[in-house]
Amino acid sequence: MAENTTAPQTGDLFEQRVAKIAEYRAAGINPFGGAFPGTELIEAVRTKELPPADSGLPGPEATVAGRMVAKRGMGKSIFADLRDSTGRLQLFAGKSDMSEEAFALCRKLDIGDIIGVKGTLFTTKTGELTLRVREVTLLSKSMRALPEKFHGLVDVEQRYRQRYLDLIANPEVKEVFRKRSAIIREIRNFLCDRGFMEVETPMLQPLAGGASATPFQTFYEALNSTVYLRIAPELYLKRLLVGGFEKVFELNRSFRNEGLDRRHNPEFTMLEIYQAYSDCRGMMELIESMISTVAMKVCGTLKIDHGNGKVIDFTPPFRRATYHDLVREKGGADWFDITPAERVKRGREMGLEVNASMSDLEVTNELYEKLVEPTNIQPTFVTRLPAELLPLANPCADDPTLVDVFELGINGVEVAPAYSELNDPVIQRKRFMDQFEKTRAEGDTLENKVDEDFLTALEYGMPPAGGMGVGIDRLVMALTGAESIRDVIFFPQMKRLK
Repeated sequence: MAENTTAPQTGDLFEQRVAKIAEYRAAGINPFGGAFPGTELIEAVRTKELPPADSGLPGPEATVAGRMVAKRGMGKSIFADLRDSTGRLQLFAGKSDMSEEAFALCRKLDIGDIIGVKGTLFTTKTGELTLRVREVTLLSKSMRALPEKFHGLVDVEQRYRQRYLDLIANPEVKEVFRKRSAIIREIRNFLCDRGFMEVETPMLQPLAGGASATPFQTFYEALNSTVYLRIAPELYLKRLLVGGFEKVFELNRSFRNEGLDRRHNPEFTMLEIYQAYSDCRGMMELIESMISTVAMKVCGTLKIDHGNGKVIDFTPPFRRATYHDLVREKGGADWFDITPAERVKRGREMGLEVNASMSDLEVTNELYEKLVEPTNIQPTFVTRLPAELLPLANPCADDPTLVDVFELGINGVEVAPAYSELNDPVIQRKRFMDQFEKTRAEGDTLENKVDEDFLTALEYGMPPAGGMGVGIDRLVMALTGAESIRDVIFFPQMKRLK
């Protein structure tokens, strides 16, 4: 590029571009124009058939608009690169091909300007498709120079804070978000083809339920009451099962007032699915089939390269293993037979942050989260988890201390938990009460912590069902090779700059 700088600028270059705006207006040119009718996408223009080079016939007409990302001037000829959302096209502006005013405008344009051009297509001697410009219209004057072409926008913090610059400077980033859009579209298609109905449930809720997490809260003036941004839509979707809808899903935004890291953003996209008369195993077949189908349609392969020799294979069937077996693999075959004190001692020897005040379950789950979960790189269904961890799941028929669930781990993170849903209102009430007593803080009451209306709904009868939540951001990471959640969210949450 002719200009080598990074945005933003406040010096001479910025002032020069601001001055050009006044010059354009004085010359009767609107530097921030309006509609540009007839615009074609560059990818469509590239499919147009050109006459034989030796025919002497003009090429087909084309009308394109986009951002000028490169410019090379050579006296009476100017070459430039125009980019839209679908690709790049070379432009050629020759003084003899257009009016004097149009050519003067071409000479004055800056890299970063958004323009519309009309002309005819031809192929250069080097074989590059090029548009011979006949007319040019300035549509939006860029006041700031773009990041330098060959080094791009490499500052990670700036990339996330100014995603618009990231998308301009790094075209491969656009491809990740195109895939994200395609993944969500194909998920919808897959579920609708299987007879599921997409629904919407409240994002503002009087009680934050359906998961264990710290909610964001606000105040609803009209009702003079505190409300919460939902941490999960689960309890509302189950009410729909009670109401007679057998197969429902919601692609929703959920919010959790917790930390930020490569796997967590406080605002995230969740897919929740419920199917009456199904169970955990039905959900296992569903997610296995859904992911493999979506991977093939969007990525064209079931083997996704994550770099450094790591390839994740989504070919069914996925690995299956119980929670206890995986814990024994890391903690020792006798992990569940030794005393609590011995477990704490062994945990410390393995580098875990555990102490004698923690319960057996807390110590074991610390081992699972720190030493087991990160090793589940290939898709792995972890089954038969402790009942205390999942109060909304049905107990296993052969062992009521365990619940009939799975957690699908991919690339070391949990992507999709699924349950054989608990529909016994007596057991559900006891689980809620136990959880309330265990986590009660000052000021907590049953009214603001236990969803009595949901329990009432269960008392009318909810059919046995399988339910599943899928972290869409994490699934997109797995299917695109991204290693940070910030790489698959357009505008991730960032700490405010002072």
